[in-house]
Amino acid sequence: MAFAGTNISLFQPDITQKLTERIDDLKQKIAAWGKRIRRFSERLRRFNQNRLFQSDQKRLYKSLERPEVCGAGPGPDQADTVAFWRGLWSEPVNHSEGPWMEVVASQSASVMPMDPVTITPEDVSEAVRRAPNWKSPGLDDCIITG
Repeated sequence: MAFAGTNISLFQPDITQKLTERIDDLKQKIAAWGKRIRRFSERLRRFNQNRLFQSDQKRLYKSLERPEVCGAGPGPDQADTVAFWRGLWSEPVNHSEGPWMEVVASQSASVMPMDPVTITPEDVSEAVRRAPNWKSPGLDDCIITG
């Protein structure tokens, strides 16, 4: 008997209604179990990420990286890239410059230009040495402050 324990017999007059109700009940049970499994999986994922954050932040951030987002796939064709940028930068463009450009130029004429800043590899290595590993940048997009 296909429906053991359900009081459904194939010889009953309202068999289609009972079958439909039984199928709906089973679908609801499957959906409830699916939600329960999904909830458990999400909780387990969060728990493991929290534990990994406490023990090894480097591994956590590595695990959060997605290769498809980070561009691990094949890069664009070099000829297409060169053609794209050449089309943008090699053609002259006439800008409609208003009178405000002259006002800004006259106001900024008295501003002394800043001395050029040279950043040596030693400066970079010193700054990176003091930075904590695998920290995300702050609101100013600078990882290294101070």
